[in-house]
Amino acid sequence: MRVMLKVSMPVARGNEAIADGTLQRVLPALLGDMKAEAAYFLSYEGQRSALIFCDLADPSQIPVLAEPFFMALEADVDIYPVMNVEDLSKGMAGLQQMAEKYLS
Repeated sequence: MRVMLKVSMPVARGNEAIADGTLQRVLPALLGDMKAEAAYFLSYEGQRSALIFCDLADPSQIPVLAEPFFMALEADVDIYPVMNVEDLSKGMAGLQQMAEKYLS
């Protein structure tokens, strides 16, 4: 299951994490461990944030993804299921059948 994590950390904790080296040490390690397909960094609602995309073999991996951000960076973490173009194409293939069954 492909997911997007939206990770946002409070400004004060972000400042502290940069000053003490936590962010520079933890972030690359987390991204590597989760085998992120892509990661984008931005300011979101005034906080340092990241949008991280990865593929989970099993939903039981969710705590393994989220907890390090909670614990090391005091971050807010939201997780959303997402699709790439291939996933969407597969879903669209079944859409016609669903429409015929329920909307005809």
